[in-house]
Amino acid sequence: MTLQDISFQRARPDVYGDAHPKALLRAIQEEGDCLIQLANQHIVSGDQFDQHTMQQLFRLAAKIESNPKRFHTPLRNKILISAFYEPSTRTRLSFESAWHRLGGDIMSITDRSTTGIAKGEGLADVAEMFNNYGDCVVLRDNCNHSLYDMMDSLRIPIINAGNGTDEHPTQALADMYAIFKWRPDLLDPTVTNKIRVGVIGVPNKMRTVRSFLKCLSVFSHAVAEVVVIYDDAAETELFAPGQREELEQRGLKITTSHQLEPELPELDVIYINAISWEGDCVHTYGRRFHLNAASPLKPDAIILHPLARGEELATDLDHTPHNWYFSQARGAVFLRMALLTCMVERTEHVIDVV
Repeated sequence: MTLQDISFQRARPDVYGDAHPKALLRAIQEEGDCLIQLANQHIVSGDQFDQHTMQQLFRLAAKIESNPKRFHTPLRNKILISAFYEPSTRTRLSFESAWHRLGGDIMSITDRSTTGIAKGEGLADVAEMFNNYGDCVVLRDNCNHSLYDMMDSLRIPIINAGNGTDEHPTQALADMYAIFKWRPDLLDPTVTNKIRVGVIGVPNKMRTVRSFLKCLSVFSHAVAEVVVIYDDAAETELFAPGQREELEQRGLKITTSHQLEPELPELDVIYINAISWEGDCVHTYGRRFHLNAASPLKPDAIILHPLARGEELATDLDHTPHNWYFSQARGAVFLRMALLTCMVERTEHVIDVV
């Protein structure tokens, strides 16, 4: 590849899936502000968001993304407590970038052993201290229950940034934001050109997949089918009790498959993940599934991945129109800027800015 090739590719952000957010703005009509209802709310699960709230959140995120310099002070004099007790690159930096871009300050904790928890301090007491020191908490923990142990004692809002194998709701919101930037017409309840979504992962074990399917089900009118693709090793753990039934009651048509390549030519969106944090260990699923530039993808299909990736997603896809995973990560900053602004009761600083 020549220097000219690289320069040309960098000058063409659409090649990397960066559809302009103004198309999404045009697709979402302004119908009053339901976002003030998010003020001081804990964000725990994808179940918390209905279609209208998500649409207005996406609209605000698109406004911010269209002109981020106009939204640089809403959280001035506000402090975020960024508590990440499990390794993270994108989620942690995305939240901290979002808060800084909004003019706020941050206190970070990246190692549980440096806190009073290492000396036996209870999570309820930690929460009481958080009340005194910050205005919002973002928590990632490899224990499913830690978030819930803190919530009753918190008087400031907390965001679940991944709790064990349970959920990762803001990742799912970012996933949906990417899909609607790609296809704003999917917001139309009468859309006829519905999408087939392939999910390569284990809904019962992967918090990103669990939350993504919940948020996707809110817009089931736009989804023709969800194909869950998994290997034999995940057979008995694919869905939690009642998980598939609940998604189907919400309107998703779900099928399953052991094969990847035969499904790819019919998929519009491929959501792929391979790792799951379970306790203190990383478990890998679907080792035999790989996507690369030679995979039989539809010409206009997009690939989403919560990242970090392994060998399941080849780098030779990075410079193809199928790559929406980098845009997905970039858009997460603006989505989180929108959400944080609402949670900390600063919507009056941004709602009227166009």
